[in-house]
Amino acid sequence: MTIENLEKELTQKKLNSLYLLYGEELFLLESNLKKIKSLFGECIKGINYILLDEQNIQEIIEDIETPSFGYEKKLIIAKNTGLLKKETKKKTGDNNKIKDKLNLYINENIKVINQSIILIFIEEEVDNKSELYQTIEKNGVVCKFDFQKPLQIEQRIKSICNSYKVQIDSQTIKYFIECCGTNMQDLINEIRKLIEYVGENGTIKKEDIDKLSIKKLESIIFDLTDNLGNKDILGALQVLKNLIYAKEPLAKILITLYNHFKKIYITKIALNTNKDLASSLNLKPNQLFLTTKYKVQSKYFSQKDLRNILQELCNLDYNFKSGKIDLQIGLETILCRYCS
Repeated sequence: MTIENLEKELTQKKLNSLYLLYGEELFLLESNLKKIKSLFGECIKGINYILLDEQNIQEIIEDIETPSFGYEKKLIIAKNTGLLKKETKKKTGDNNKIKDKLNLYINENIKVINQSIILIFIEEEVDNKSELYQTIEKNGVVCKFDFQKPLQIEQRIKSICNSYKVQIDSQTIKYFIECCGTNMQDLINEIRKLIEYVGENGTIKKEDIDKLSIKKLESIIFDLTDNLGNKDILGALQVLKNLIYAKEPLAKILITLYNHFKKIYITKIALNTNKDLASSLNLKPNQLFLTTKYKVQSKYFSQKDLRNILQELCNLDYNFKSGKIDLQIGLETILCRYCS
């Protein structure tokens, strides 16, 4: 089941008895888990609400069979138990025994589970070829929470703004994502701030984002690189000073700057050799919008310039650690050299 379909079911107040929720997008996963708990109703730990992990997962069948005294159903959440991970040599025989026993139990007692239990497995990663996975998929709902793609993020941001009667156009949302990243928790926090600022029937504009939003370091490095490419020395130094004023550690700025220019260098090579840029940069689905930005910035520099910048950043790291140069002065020197 897709995330959207799961959310639709929960909006319609439809609860299943068996769930497997897994993936990297933890904010959306936790949000949907909260909706399930809300629909379930009052949770009394140890009575009608049980939390399990890898330390006590062996108790799961006993917990399913124990009545939830005074309540119609029991909610059992088994989180990061390791039962659904791909088997490795380090896996113990006991773990496999629990998995096999649970798989058999669910298959034989699914009618009982449907009547009295809501059983939710939560994992970061799973083996979709395992028998337990297939049993849950056959008898319940399996939903993978992948990182959202830019268009999906855009739709969610638009939906939140609409619910507060606040306007924001597509281009502004794209700029918002570029500035604030693709982490859903961060985006929700930042968009709520902007919604409060413009108020009901207001419109969020680019200048509001610049004024109020906390930009990701990676986004600021893009701005700094734009200044370098346009030979704007004052602009480049101002971006660096703003980062220092915001208490970003100089070592972190150096590392981020190095990684950024490394990606521009990879972009340059990928474009010259007709290789797929997204795979060359190892971008996740929610980062594909960055390909355009890297393409644009790769035009500012020759391949030789990029190699030299990377080497100078490495040399700066060495000389700083050797006590030969102040890190801030070293960064400013490199920026000035490539703005000249």
